[in-house]
Amino acid sequence: MRVAYQGESGAFSEAAVFEHFGPDVEAVPCLSFDDVFAAVEAGSVDSALVPIENSLAGTIHRNYDLLLQHTASVVGEHYLHVHHCLIGHPGVEITDIQKVISHPQALAQCEGYLRSLPGVKVEPVYDTAGSVKIVRDQGDRSVAAIASRRAASLYGMAVLDQNIEDLPNNITRFLAIARQPVYPTGDAKTTLVFSARNQPGSLFKALSVFALRDIDLTKIESRPLVGKTWEYLFYIDFAGSGVEQNVSRALSHLSEYAIMLRVFGSYPRHHYSEE
Repeated sequence: MRVAYQGESGAFSEAAVFEHFGPDVEAVPCLSFDDVFAAVEAGSVDSALVPIENSLAGTIHRNYDLLLQHTASVVGEHYLHVHHCLIGHPGVEITDIQKVISHPQALAQCEGYLRSLPGVKVEPVYDTAGSVKIVRDQGDRSVAAIASRRAASLYGMAVLDQNIEDLPNNITRFLAIARQPVYPTGDAKTTLVFSARNQPGSLFKALSVFALRDIDLTKIESRPLVGKTWEYLFYIDFAGSGVEQNVSRALSHLSEYAIMLRVFGSYPRHHYSEE
């Protein structure tokens, strides 16, 4: 089984792939999230895993936009505990560091720690593991990266400090995507997007279809509707599967209020511990 992810070998997304799909899958690195979705759509991989939100840094909006732009279905979710390390050249001390590079999400998750390093500048790059590779290849001993311990090992670099995320419960939620949907019958979630008319009470009416049926909304996220000033798309996760009668009735009811409605998929729910 081939599973795509964004980043270099040693990226946290790669770790999530192995946790979710098992150690025997072939993890396929991609340069960008756009490339990940394109690989799924083209059939060059069987599935992909993309981050959608982080408990510290918030939503990865680009992947919500890509879900809407592509035809892939959401077929699973995975929660990954993320522990960041400050990584530099062997023999370097933290006091030698003048600049730290990493993916913008990693920099945001370690913002407090970075502020504690006097005079250190930060610079975003395309990937956590990729930042370690950049530091190694450029050879500048005053530059460090933020990434996983595995990335340091893969690229022959040293861990200068560990567990530098601002809070210990640093958890990233990933969505698994594939060309074909799945139809879970047990404990499940469903992800969808809709837009409502820009008039009083429209959002209340749309959301009431779930409250009337005691369906638990686990997340709601609004995104601007491109080309429509002050109009929005609403991305929703809720507990339940599209094969359940009360869910299918809620979706039918929602279609009466929504200008646009797309169900990305139902999938088995991933339960996790914050310990």
